[in-house]
Amino acid sequence: MNDNKRDDDTSIESVRQLGELVRAARKQQQMTQEDVSGLAGLGNRFIIDLERGKETIQMQKALDVMRLLGLELIVRKA
Repeated sequence: MNDNKRDDDTSIESVRQLGELVRAARKQQQMTQEDVSGLAGLGNRFIIDLERGKETIQMQKALDVMRLLGLELIVRKA
């Protein structure tokens, strides 16, 4: 067991789960998909695809959206 795990850590095992997490963070901040796409300088279609868990999304853009929403991606050995 990892002692560095925080209560708000979420394990992600699929792009769909990542999309659900992004959607939840966006809604928690009362932002629309258009708000996020505008602030991130991305097309609205990308935000839709990310939240739906499209497997071919561009990772850097996804990381940019996550950072914008206050999310951090941490990779650790399972």
